[in-house]
Amino acid sequence: MLNRICLFILSVLLMYGLNASAQNLPLTIKQIKPSIVGVGTYLATRRPPPLYLGTGFIVGDGYHVITNYHVVSKKMDKKEQLGIFYSHGRNSKFRKARVLAKDEIHDLALLRIEGTRFPALKIAASGTAEEGEEIAFTGFPIGTVLGLFPVTHRGIISAIVPVVIPAPSSSALTIKMIKRLRNPYQVYQLDATAYPGNSGSPMYSVKTGKVLGVINKVFVKETKESVIQKPSGITYAIPSKYIIKLLKDNKIHY
Repeated sequence: MLNRICLFILSVLLMYGLNASAQNLPLTIKQIKPSIVGVGTYLATRRPPPLYLGTGFIVGDGYHVITNYHVVSKKMDKKEQLGIFYSHGRNSKFRKARVLAKDEIHDLALLRIEGTRFPALKIAASGTAEEGEEIAFTGFPIGTVLGLFPVTHRGIISAIVPVVIPAPSSSALTIKMIKRLRNPYQVYQLDATAYPGNSGSPMYSVKTGKVLGVINKVFVKETKESVIQKPSGITYAIPSKYIIKLLKDNKIHY
């Protein structure tokens, strides 16, 4: 009898926990969306002038953006301007930005934007994310094709895995893999699907809205899955501790 009562109480608690999590997500998304921006370039003579490259999110004092380094590493035309897109919808606005700092090892870039400040996201402390934790990420999976409307995907952290694994033979090693093997670190493997435009999106806790990592669609895949002829649909994220270090190194409060 006692065991049945215990099982009943446990089932109620589990149901409550799941429902509470489900109710938290809509509120969390509302808090997250104002801090999500598109990252790209603007060239007046180009048709169309804006070129969307990826997603970013506001951090620190509201004048800084975190994104993937590979998103902003393209060589630009002399008259081309780097910046962010905001004011979600078809009538998006562009604001100039510059690369303030970069972390190529972890594929992160810190941008400084002009104009008024944006609401900033909170960064979770190092080591707070766990396998099985419910997460979500918000960004622009297909860019500005249908307007700059942030899209949210939900899932869990499936595993915490190394960013690179030794190749079966030395002939399979690339220069990039060799460089990353010198500085191995772990990344989050997710069960939610991201798309190329999601690069730079914040991965955050469903419950707290704090950023746990940065979605990475290109950098990790080309390293970790180089031995696979057809890359998997797995999504990865760079842990938040590298965001924190980048902000600290540049004396930005997070």
